[in-house]
Amino acid sequence: MDGDRMPAELARLWRIPADSRRGRPARLDVGRVVDAAVALADRQGLAAVTLPKVAESLGTTKMALYRYVGSKDELLTLMHDAANGPVPASLEGTGPWRERLRRWSEEQAAVFERHPWLADLRPSGPPSGPNGIAWFDAGLRAMRSTPLDWQARVGVIMLVSGYVKSAAQLARGLAAGREGTGMDQAAAEREYGMAMARLVEPERFPDAAALFASGALEDTGKQTGEEDFRFGLELVLDGVAARIGAEGGPEPAS
Repeated sequence: MDGDRMPAELARLWRIPADSRRGRPARLDVGRVVDAAVALADRQGLAAVTLPKVAESLGTTKMALYRYVGSKDELLTLMHDAANGPVPASLEGTGPWRERLRRWSEEQAAVFERHPWLADLRPSGPPSGPNGIAWFDAGLRAMRSTPLDWQARVGVIMLVSGYVKSAAQLARGLAAGREGTGMDQAAAEREYGMAMARLVEPERFPDAAALFASGALEDTGKQTGEEDFRFGLELVLDGVAARIGAEGGPEPAS
């Protein structure tokens, strides 16, 4: 794409410098503005990220920021790509598709752990920044050996990444619900299970009552959140494996 015709938003996202102008170099640039916004979100959450607060953290004015970002929505897009970061080295190399896609998902989950506010961002379209494209490319490479066509591979990436984000949102919600209680997720599940065992009537809710009476929620273990994530991920990957099998692909590796 000709740089002169490239939309300003894409140029900033890819850090393509504008035409140089004579005069004193600017004190700020897009990268510094985005880094400040990401740091603010990491400390105080996404709701705290406003142009005035970002400007204040940089010792400048809101109007000055418009030289580097066109709007709050554009800033969020820039933050999303920056927080994703480059693809980790663990995703390089070759191997069975399932192993590689599992690792891709786990690395994506680690990004949400580092930047929990990412789970609060609404989708604004397909990846368009350098980091987003790098992660997308790594997902496609994971499925290179499968017989799936491009459309199906993109669908798998959307499905798996959607699961990872949904799991991150659930974990954040559960953590917010436990805030101030001093309980971890396992303890909260035990308390919930015991309370429901007393309240849920078998005549009205037979299967739910049987679950709570079984005590299954009273012995979930300390790593219940991590185990729940892995269980759900394997179910998703089972579905992908079934589609690959239907296309005549190889049996999945564990």
